[in-house]
Amino acid sequence: MNRYPRHVPAIVGLFAGVVLVTVSQAQYIGYVYPAGGQQGTTFRVTVGGQKLEGVNSAFVSGHGVKARLVDYNKKMNAQEVQLLNEQVKELKELSPAKKDQTVTNLIARIEKLVRENVTQPACASIANLAIVEVTLAPDAKPGRREIRLGTPLGLSNPLVFMVGQVPEISEPPMITCQLVTLGKEEQSLRKKIRDAGKGDTDMMMTSGMMMGSAGAQSALDDEEVYVPIPCTVNGQIAQGSVDRYRFGGRKGQRLVMAVQARGLIPYVADAVPGWFQPVLVLCDSKGKELAYEDDYRFKPDPVILCEIPADGDYTLAIYDAIYRGREDFVYRITIGEMPFVTSIFPLGARVGSDTTIELKGWNLAETRLTPDLKEAAPGLYPITAMGTNGFLSNPIPFALGNLPECLEKEPNSMAKTAQKVTLPIMVNGRIDKPGKRDVFRFDGRRGEEVVAEVMARRLDSPLDSDLKLTDAAGNVLAFNDDSEDAAAGINTHPADSYIRAILPTNGTYYVYLNDTQHRGGEEYGYRLRISAPQPDFALRVAPSSVNIRSNSTASLSVYAIRQDGFTNAIQLAVKGSTNIFSVTGSLAGTQTLAKITIKTRLGETKEPVNLIIEGSATNGTQKIVHEAVPVEDRMQAFLWRHLVPAEELKVTVFNPPKP
Repeated sequence: MNRYPRHVPAIVGLFAGVVLVTVSQAQYIGYVYPAGGQQGTTFRVTVGGQKLEGVNSAFVSGHGVKARLVDYNKKMNAQEVQLLNEQVKELKELSPAKKDQTVTNLIARIEKLVRENVTQPACASIANLAIVEVTLAPDAKPGRREIRLGTPLGLSNPLVFMVGQVPEISEPPMITCQLVTLGKEEQSLRKKIRDAGKGDTDMMMTSGMMMGSAGAQSALDDEEVYVPIPCTVNGQIAQGSVDRYRFGGRKGQRLVMAVQARGLIPYVADAVPGWFQPVLVLCDSKGKELAYEDDYRFKPDPVILCEIPADGDYTLAIYDAIYRGREDFVYRITIGEMPFVTSIFPLGARVGSDTTIELKGWNLAETRLTPDLKEAAPGLYPITAMGTNGFLSNPIPFALGNLPECLEKEPNSMAKTAQKVTLPIMVNGRIDKPGKRDVFRFDGRRGEEVVAEVMARRLDSPLDSDLKLTDAAGNVLAFNDDSEDAAAGINTHPADSYIRAILPTNGTYYVYLNDTQHRGGEEYGYRLRISAPQPDFALRVAPSSVNIRSNSTASLSVYAIRQDGFTNAIQLAVKGSTNIFSVTGSLAGTQTLAKITIKTRLGETKEPVNLIIEGSATNGTQKIVHEAVPVEDRMQAFLWRHLVPAEELKVTVFNPPKP
């Protein structure tokens, strides 16, 4: 005999989110909290999204990470809430003999669901919640990963997930925020309701540390919480709230306080400026402000670098610049004597060469580094340094190219002292003083076409360049400040310069490189290419999760980023010898966007498959082949769209559930 009342199976089905959906629906996740954890720990994260009915799995990229789905809480309507309340009443009326631990747990589960359900969420697209348990191996490589959820209809989009090196502390996850009512905005301010109910303490902690009071629902708004350093604190910002963390400091400590927020969720489509804009404020025990940062150079995520002036307690506060907040305003702050690279030089090297890189920064155990990139192809590679405490630093991009290279030589700030170069050339230099400029001269012939291009902002340099090309008499032939690069990912200020011109006569020509704001310093490095056009292309493919019905097809968007006037056709194919997946489509000579079809003869995949799509083209007698970088097409502030890079192009083949 069934020991549950007659509606209990319906309740269980509701918990699992088993409802009918159409194949056209796209699985979406908008935040994960906490967005990472320490090596060698197991913890739970909350993932908010929509159209996740039947969610059954979770995947984190890279080795040393395991993830499994624990629970799923779907947003419920009033009728579903009423049904659950009725069932709780029936369960509570059972005789003590029938009310075993399973029934007691079910009652608590239902009451928690009803208590946390929000009928009018501030953002419906993140109101369905999946609980995932993540296990990080002790040797899991620290740094950026990606997390996705799996459903019977395929995979969700990816979100950034970090593997950290120091102990982590997490606030309990926020309950879904209510929709703000016009004229009653104050009711939503300064309220950060979290659930810390009995039995849920494992959801409030990472690496054995938790915040909040277990056993009750509590408002944790503006509480000052003590944390031991080094550590990473994880939190969510509610509307109008400020989170404060207190820690003990010693005189002379060189502390790094680095935020990840926009780096976790690059774009929030229904917000201006388009992302969570965190502000960091450091105060001493008397409340005196020691440091304030609302960004780091041109990046929205702030970093405070501070030498502690005296022994004592210090408070670090974080809030949104315009006091917005919601459960997807997720942040991570790493606090401690962590290694932090502020600049490298040079910013790149020629393929196959041995290059020693000069490092500047905080708490570094090494100031010179020779990376093993001899076998690497042209492209960008992350460079990290070892810290004095054995931890790895933040990554800095390093470029490899095919052209001959040289170093900038001083003095070269005027035409009469311009550094002579022979084309083609890649110059590695820096605007090392405010107000300084670098000038280069070369010999050209009438009718020759010349390109000058700066790579600085795309290599994490704060340089905001402008370029000017003149003839020997000083006549300006070309000028450029900013040139947009669709391959720049989440960089929303395309500050690198690009000019292309045909030389009018035989003679000497000059290239002037400035910082538009007349700033400078050792961190203002650049790579300046001066050459004839080097026609080439790069590819982006969206989305980065492809879900295909059994023995069927799906469509993808492929973007061609054509460089230096490349106008040849690009043929597309799946890389490798596989007849399980195939691609149909190409891009014509001037085409920059095309829809392609990916086809499979599989009935179903047990695990997602990583695919690589590559494009091939000819340039004269040369064949050019490039892999397409998987991306997500994301909107910023209701208007602008950006191609956000992902680590992998994952494909699932599914057999749709029967009605």
